[in-house]
Amino acid sequence: MGLFVSRSNRIGDKRIIRLIRKWLKAGVLEDGIVTVSERGTGQGSVISPLLANIYLHYGLDLWAERWRRREATGDMIIVRYADDIVVGFQYEADARRFWDMMRERLQEFALQLHPDKTRLIEFGRFAADTRKKKGLGRPETFDFLGFTHICRKNRHGRFQIHRKSRRDRRWAKLKEIKAELQRRMHHPIPEQGKWLRQVLAGYYAYHAVPTNYRSISAFREQVTSLWKRTLRRRSQRHTLSWKRMRKLADDWLPPPRILHPWPRERFAVRHPR
Repeated sequence: MGLFVSRSNRIGDKRIIRLIRKWLKAGVLEDGIVTVSERGTGQGSVISPLLANIYLHYGLDLWAERWRRREATGDMIIVRYADDIVVGFQYEADARRFWDMMRERLQEFALQLHPDKTRLIEFGRFAADTRKKKGLGRPETFDFLGFTHICRKNRHGRFQIHRKSRRDRRWAKLKEIKAELQRRMHHPIPEQGKWLRQVLAGYYAYHAVPTNYRSISAFREQVTSLWKRTLRRRSQRHTLSWKRMRKLADDWLPPPRILHPWPRERFAVRHPR
């Protein structure tokens, strides 16, 4: 990452360069011991997304945009967040050429594609019919930014991309909530309820997108179940019926509802013409 940090002509703001240098020299505190690495940043470091954006802007973004104008024979769209990227193509031949050339491009910057996470799949409005003619199953899904993306149809029979919260991420979050509930086991119920309300509100703020209602409903139900189990463990004589638990959940836990509009509606608000 030092390539673009040391060359100030790449970044105009000297304050950003100074902060990045300090961050790279700060090291990582683990078990009371500070270690400083000569290469890269610590796992999970908050500076990593910034460095990835700086590095990949020159290593990938500008090159990919030029490739789209000069090389692509059909439509092409790129979505990148830090080091996660999804590229869509109208034609398979374009996808395969881009994949090969992108691998070579990244090697020039000492980067490589993750062998297990990089896939070429058939996805989109025609994917189901095309795979059916080939005698294949349903279109494959892909994970991106915490969601599993699925080829489906809406109630009117039209193609629609469905986003569903990744199951592994949801279970990981529930595991964290379970551990924290055990720590707060003997806290007053109103205090527990306020905390869980904040947790669910934060979860909805990201995951409450169209087509994901079932997933966020299941998440709330699982949180309710964890809370009930925690309350019943406060005492061996403690009995808590589901009727009483439902009342507590309705009093403290926000109901699931979709908070985010469809992308086309958001675009229409910003670009009314």
